[in-house]
Parts: sequence; C-alpha cells; structure tokens
Amino acid sequence: MQNQISKRYFLPTTKEEIEKLGWEQPDIILFSGDAYVDHPSFGTAVIGRVLQDAGYKVAIVPQPNWRDDLRDFKKLGKPRLFFGISAGAMDSMVNHYTANRRLRHTDAYTPGGRHGMRPDYPTIVYSKILKELFPEIPIIAGGIEASLRRVSHYDYWQNKLLPSILYQSHVDMISYGMGEKTMRLIADRINQGVDICNITDIPQTVFYSKTPDSKNGIILNSYEECLNDKRLQAKNFKIVEEESNKYQGNIIWQSTGGKWIQINPMFPPMNQKELDSIYALPFTRVPHPRYKDKVIPAYEMIRHSVTLHRGCFGGCAFCTISAHQGKFVTSRSKESILSEVQAVTEMKDFKGYISDLGGPSANMYELKGKNEEICKKCIKPSCLHPNVCKNLNVDHSKLLDIYRSVDSFEGVKKAFVGSGVRYDLAMAPSGDVKIDAKNQEYISQLIKKHVSGRLKVAPEHTNDKVLNLMRKPSFSLFKKFKNIFDSINRKYSLNQQLIPYFISSHPGSTLEDMAQLAVDTKEMNYHLEQVQDFTPTPMTLASEIFYTGIHPYTREQIFTATTEKDKNAQRRLFFWYKPEEKRQILQDLKKINRFDIIKKLFGNNSFSKKKN
Repeated sequence: MQNQISKRYFLPTTKEEIEKLGWEQPDIILFSGDAYVDHPSFGTAVIGRVLQDAGYKVAIVPQPNWRDDLRDFKKLGKPRLFFGISAGAMDSMVNHYTANRRLRHTDAYTPGGRHGMRPDYPTIVYSKILKELFPEIPIIAGGIEASLRRVSHYDYWQNKLLPSILYQSHVDMISYGMGEKTMRLIADRINQGVDICNITDIPQTVFYSKTPDSKNGIILNSYEECLNDKRLQAKNFKIVEEESNKYQGNIIWQSTGGKWIQINPMFPPMNQKELDSIYALPFTRVPHPRYKDKVIPAYEMIRHSVTLHRGCFGGCAFCTISAHQGKFVTSRSKESILSEVQAVTEMKDFKGYISDLGGPSANMYELKGKNEEICKKCIKPSCLHPNVCKNLNVDHSKLLDIYRSVDSFEGVKKAFVGSGVRYDLAMAPSGDVKIDAKNQEYISQLIKKHVSGRLKVAPEHTNDKVLNLMRKPSFSLFKKFKNIFDSINRKYSLNQQLIPYFISSHPGSTLEDMAQLAVDTKEMNYHLEQVQDFTPTPMTLASEIFYTGIHPYTREQIFTATTEKDKNAQRRLFFWYKPEEKRQILQDLKKINRFDIIKKLFGNNSFSKKKN
C-alpha cells in the first residue's frame, strides 16, 4: 500500500513536471488525442499506469498541437525507449463527423467540449510528425483507431477501402485490443535492447514481416485484390472476425503495397487477478490539474461509475467491442469492485450516487461457458444469437450479490445501472428452476432499485429480418420485457421509463421496414429519443455489408440504404410525431404506396387517395 501511495501522482505532461520528479529523461512518452484524465476508463491513463507499475518513467502529451511549430511534439525531447500513440477512446472520424458526414461541433473528450483539438486520423498525423523529428525512436500505435484499422477496412468518411493503418502511418508496430499485457512486453523487450524489427512473437501486435508461413497461419486476400473484388474483402472479414473470436486464434498475414503485414492473435482472456491488478493501480480518478475548472464531458459521464467486467459475447453486427476487447468476459472480484466503490465515496464531489455499475453490457458479470473447453473451440461471433447458447451459464446471482453489497455500502445512497442491459440474456430460460427464479429476482431488483428514472435497453429495430442481420433477438422479446418493467413499476408505484434505442438504415432495413417501426413504436406510445442513423465503422459485420453489399457468412446480396437521401428518409420516420417532418414523410410513404401506414401514423384525414 505504501508503494502505491508513493506513486499516486499524475504522470508528467510538461518538462517542469518531469524535473520535479527528478527524471533526466522519460522512458516512454505517450501521445493522446484525448485530454489526460487519470481514470481507469481512459485508455492512455491505463497504459501509462501499467507501464509505470512495471518500473518505467512514463510521460503523457495530451492533444498536441499539430498545426503550429510542433513544439508540443518537441517539448519533452526523446524517450529512452519509444513513443506511444493513441487517437483516443473513439475512432477520430466517429468523434468528428455525424452519420451524414457533417462536422460535429463538440468533442466529449476535450476540456469544455471544444472541437478541433485533434486532427482526422491522429495515428497517421502524429506518427508522421514524430518520425520526422525523431527518426531513430520506435513508435507504437494503440487505441480504438489503430486497433480497428489493423487490417484492410472500409472507411465511410472517405467512402473507400483503405489498407491497414500500419501501412498508412509511420508507426513501427500496432498494439491492438486491450493493450496492458502487450505494451508491457514491448517495453520489456526494447528495454532489454531488442530492436523493434525483431519483436515478432508478442500477441496482439501488428508489424511488417517476412514471407508468411501458411502452415502456421492464414494468408488473407491482398489489399489490392480486395480493391478489385469486394467479394474477397467480404471473405477476408469472415476470417478476421472468426479469428478474433477464438480463445486462441491464428497468425494472419495480408500483403499490402508489396509488403507483408503480420497480425498476431489475441492473448487468451485475462484472469480475474490480472484484471483486478489494473484497477488497483494508483489512479487519481480525476482530470489533470492543467485543465483547471474546465468540464470534460466524457469524464462527467463516468466519474462516479464502476466497471465490473470487460469483453462482450453479444456479437452485435454493428458493434466493435468483441473485435477490441474480445468475446470472452473477464470479471473483477467482489473485493476489487468494492475497493473502487470505496474510492468513489471518498471523492470530494461524491453525493452518494454511483452513476453506473456496468460494463460493455451491464449484465454479463461472471457469465461464461459451463464447459469452457467447448468455448475454446467455438468460433461463433455471438453466444446470444440466434439463440442463447446452451453452454452459457446465465445465472445472474453473483451480479445480484454485487448490487446488494454496493447498496449496503456506507456512503452510497443509490447505485444505478447506466450501461445497456441485455434483457434477452436476463430472460433466457436456463433449464434450472433455481437459476430462472434468481434471474427473475435480478430483473425485479434492477428495476426497483437501480434505475435512475430511465432504464436503457437496445432492441435496435422491430423487424425480425433486420434484427437477424443485426444478431439481435426478436422484437417480441422486448415487448415481453416491457410488460415486466411496467408491471413492476405499477406494483411498487414507481414512475420510471424504459428507453429503447433504435438504429435506422442498418443493412437490410428498407424504408418500409422503418415505416413499420414507426407504427410499432407509436402503438407502444413511444416518441423516440434515443436513436441514431447507422454509421459504418471499421471492422464490423454491418460495415462490411454496407461496403460490399454481400453478407460475408451467407454470401447473399443485402439491400442497404447508402445515399444521404435514403438514409435521411429512414431516420425521419423516427420522428413521425414532429409537425416539421410530416410533409416529407407523407411524400416518402406515398411514393411506395403505403397509405395503410400513413393512416396508422396520421389518421384518415392525412391524405386523399384520389388526389394522389
């Protein structure tokens, strides 16, 4: 404990802070597109603390100015070992642009929400600058942007297929996925004097290699071949997704621009002790003092939250969590969770409310295969689709125990669940009467005690054909869950809302499908708020379908709304109840002769069939 207390300072961000620590030179300098928030929900802070714990002197340069004389890139000099680069906690293009490719006006990961504090594709921009200034120093890229662009991928914002970001940037290596183990091993090897070019055996790394060995891995279609034939890109994606979902995958190679890019497989999932050790690191849990009183919106959302686990076995077609964190869930121990709850209660601004006890999906805590040997051989991207796997333990007892333990914690008035809940998982029949009863108790406890007025769930669509493409359950299951939610609210005189999330223009969704969604949700008395137009992001099944028009697994042609006009028409139907949208919706529905839907949405007086 004394050792941890001695380390509980911010990692230095300036030359003055380095001198105060008595360092002659940092071992590692991390550049980040995000503000520096010393909290376990921010990747650069986590990697910094992991490397610090390994004995390295780590400095951070948050949001360097790439437009001026580049003083931010020079101010700390050169590190003894290497530079690390992360674009931030989001892909920079998702951060910068809407689904219609329009510039956003705010950035949640910047003080004051100010836009423009990072470039498009920071991995490429930062690495070019650093390589020109310090050509002899290795550069390692990590974070969401580099991780999900590790292989040839469709870029929605440029509307074209791009090569691996390793080829586009000036980095020497990519650390993809959750990088704690990878970055520590890379640091140790370089510290031992090994040249970066000779580090080839560390899992979750991407680098240039010699001629591949097809007997010990998989050779993808080249980037150039994929450019010429979208079917080959779809074929590549299926391989990459399956390998990412394996307990122990294969090495993958892809030829790009005459060079071989090697992608080593993921580490097996962390064990509980390893995950606990990360959350035990000496985070201050607050933004660096350099920001003074400026609000960082992303931090405000998580400052009093506690993450229970990592990984997700949902496999949703539009989601990248499993591609980055892995399909297998690793959960923290109860002791580790309660230790963090204690730290939250000791924060000066804590008023007694935990904002979220969650994770990528709120209710996957301690859930895994009954027979893990079966899981180790499985390549399915989802344990929940098309049905909940019979080998999956769905017992929510341990999560229920966590909730109750936190509820009884001194200083905690209320602990909310702000992360999305997989109701299909909580409602899944287990074949065991006791487990089913415990899961019903979990649902009741969740609704009674852990909803901050609104419970977020994600049915995503109402059409079963579209939901099947999304790898989501039938909308009928949402209706059943809503009945349970409403029943518990009536029973305990609660005034709470169930907030469903929906997506428009997802591959497979037609204008008629969206019109029916509007009718279905109207009949349930919803005026939708939590909605979004589908945005293709690298390394998702849905993005591959959007780009290729082909389902990588079935090879069938899939309709997708790809033009701004078609996407806007679908999104508009979310807001059928807004007067300003009515006229255009009427025009769109008349064009496809859906007068029946017009009647259901707007009544008999909204049109005259003869006049049209």
